[in-house]
Amino acid sequence: MKLLSFAFILICGVAFAQNSPIKTFVSNQDNQHRWLNEYAEFLSIPNVLGDSINMLRNANRISEMLSKLGIKSELLYSGKYKSAPSVFGEIKVPGATTTIAFYAHYDGQPVNPKQWAEGLAPFTPALFTDRLDQGGKKIPFPTAVEKINPQWRLYGRASSDDKAGVFAIITAYEALLKTGSKPTVNMKFFFEGEEEAGSINLDEIFKRNKEKLNADLWVICDGPRHISGKKQIVFGVRGDVNVDLKVYASKRPLHSGNYGNWAPNPGMRLAQLLSSMKDAEGNVLIKAFYDDVTPLTALEKQAIAKIPEVETILKEDLLLAKPDGGGKSFIELLTLPTLNINGMQSGNVGTMASNVIPTEASAVLDLRLVLGNEVNRQVQKVVDHVALQGYTVIDHEPTDAERKQFPLLAKLTKRKGGYNAQRTTMDLPLAQKVAKAIETTIPYEVVKVPSAGGSLPLFLFEQLIDGKPITVPIVNYDNNQHAENENVKLEYLWEGIETMAAIMQLK
Repeated sequence: MKLLSFAFILICGVAFAQNSPIKTFVSNQDNQHRWLNEYAEFLSIPNVLGDSINMLRNANRISEMLSKLGIKSELLYSGKYKSAPSVFGEIKVPGATTTIAFYAHYDGQPVNPKQWAEGLAPFTPALFTDRLDQGGKKIPFPTAVEKINPQWRLYGRASSDDKAGVFAIITAYEALLKTGSKPTVNMKFFFEGEEEAGSINLDEIFKRNKEKLNADLWVICDGPRHISGKKQIVFGVRGDVNVDLKVYASKRPLHSGNYGNWAPNPGMRLAQLLSSMKDAEGNVLIKAFYDDVTPLTALEKQAIAKIPEVETILKEDLLLAKPDGGGKSFIELLTLPTLNINGMQSGNVGTMASNVIPTEASAVLDLRLVLGNEVNRQVQKVVDHVALQGYTVIDHEPTDAERKQFPLLAKLTKRKGGYNAQRTTMDLPLAQKVAKAIETTIPYEVVKVPSAGGSLPLFLFEQLIDGKPITVPIVNYDNNQHAENENVKLEYLWEGIETMAAIMQLK
């Protein structure tokens, strides 16, 4: 039996510590009760950029969390009006020669409370026995004598993206302190407040604080673990940019019976224009859209070959008979740029629908970029494509003269905050040490992924503060981030604390 157990450890390539002081501390019910209540309180502070009062409340709350652990913190501003501060803290460990900076963001995506499930409100955290769509029932927060079930879900905006990262990082240091476990690295903490808006002021904050933010490695705690549930390290992220597209027809709305067949319908025009951008398999048809993609390295290809298959899980969970991609694997498609329609609008639907021909139709496009793409160049490809469809492309609301002159008018504008993709080399020695640290918390080999599907402004870390970032996500993949009914599985939150604590004890 001992030989079999030893062989299992060798096969997994890990030294899994089942009863480590940190694991015991995290599994302690008294701690979990306290953390659950503290986290719910944190989630109850609205965190949508533009609400400057509540954004500052969030930043001050994080500062308080750090201060309680003896970490001196400060708010870093860009100097721009109504910008949200980043929260910075630092710990110097005697004898440590390596500095690791931990990053997460405390802002969340905008919310439409009407889209949330009945009985749920974005900033009123609620506890459920399981996922809502899998029969989860709302339950009261447990009393001190009731056992917390790790399968429970906590619902609320930013519960996964990304206050979970903030909370796990800070709580991990608490676990070290209270178990007498000593960190082996100097640590810096950086919690951003504008990531969901494209990190519009992060460059200025970096420029103002380059020396202060110097570190040997940046650990980014954001995003979900592997779809299989395994812990993973991600060595890169896609870039991102959003584009507003609007097409026009008559200057005032028209009766659909009196003017139908004669007056052009902007909703139809927009639908036809958007459909020209992709084929039936979801491949982007815009000229040169994929041409400047940097090929994967041999090491990255090897890593991809080892990543567990997820298509079966996803098709069953999402009830998809046939995904896009023309047969390419899920992970292969993550290495390509995307063109997504975030939303479309023209006239009204449902009970508000009326028999009119609207005056305009609009859409918001979301372009995800991979290494080799450049924000402005990728946007220009879209502009050129729209022009090739016969449209006169403008960057302003059309004048009466322009409406008379041009039969097809499209306004196309890039939103602020777009950024390029980033990838860190997978053989970075410190990153390999992080992998080994994480593997002390799990009975398997950590999944290593060349690049995530999501986006973070990590190219700024390379460009402005010479940072080497890797991402260590902690939350469940089915968390509804960016959408209604966002949630976090408590088991993953607790395990995320263990993960961050292990990295703080890097060997």
